[in-house]
This record gives sequence, structure tokens and C-alpha cells, in this order.
Amino acid sequence: MAINLEPVFGSIDAYVPLIERAVRRLTEATGQPPVLVGHSMGGLAIRAWLRAVSPDGLQDDRVHRIITLGTPHHGTWLGRWGHTPNGQQMRLNSPWLRALAAQEPAARYRRFVCWYSHCDDIVLPAATATLPGADNRHHPATGHVQLALDPDILARTLAEL
Repeated sequence: MAINLEPVFGSIDAYVPLIERAVRRLTEATGQPPVLVGHSMGGLAIRAWLRAVSPDGLQDDRVHRIITLGTPHHGTWLGRWGHTPNGQQMRLNSPWLRALAAQEPAARYRRFVCWYSHCDDIVLPAATATLPGADNRHHPATGHVQLALDPDILARTLAEL
């Protein structure tokens, strides 16, 4: 199942209901906690959803695994030019990102696989796409969009399913 994060230039928090509906549908259809995959801002939307539905971490088992692809977990240098709500939220160490991290249980990141690349021309510096305690996986010579299309990353993501 795929969802579009709309409104495109809205607050990342506004995507929480979209993710909640998708998780419920997947869980009802399979009887299993789903693997969530978020590319770029989608990974932040997943973290915002987790904060909303499981602020204390007790409901984190609603998902089996979370895979992020080029997600600016700590923001991106390019965010300085963002004037939209989500653009401002993705500024390096923005107040929104700091609040998100401060409200997350420390153990949560163990559910994450974070793919990143030093050739990502959107999420930079590259280390901003990693989380402490997560399974952070560097993929060399891979651009931002290509992180979502790379055959090796795709195969390894499908293996998580």
C-alpha cells in the first residue's frame, strides 16, 4: 500500500491520520504489524505518527519495522530555504525536529533501518539521515531519489517483509 503525503506543503504532523488509516488497513488485511517504508520526508511522517499513537513507546509493536530512505532525521542544510511548514520543519536541527526527538523513547530507534548516502544531494550532511541505535546503512554513490529505486536497497527492503 502506498500513500501520498498531502497537502504537499503542509505540516508533517498533518500526515499522521493518513498513516494511521494505512496501518489499520494493512493490519486488518494481514493480521500482522506492517513494515513501514518512508522515503525522505515520509520517514519523518512515520516518526510523527509513532509519536502521536505511541508517545510512551508502549504501542510501538503496531509496526514490525520502519525503513527510511534518505530521511532528514536531523534536518537538511537545504531546509534553510524552505518557506512552507514542512520545509521549515526539515531545517537542520529545527525546533520541530528537536521536539520530535525529545518525545521519542530511546529504544524506539532499534525498530529502524535508515538508508543514507554521501551522494544524496537533498539530505545533507549525510549523517542527518541516521538515527542513534538504528541499523544505519550507507549505500555509496546513490542520489536522493535513487535511494527509493536502487535494486539492492529494494531487495533488502523486500526481505524485511
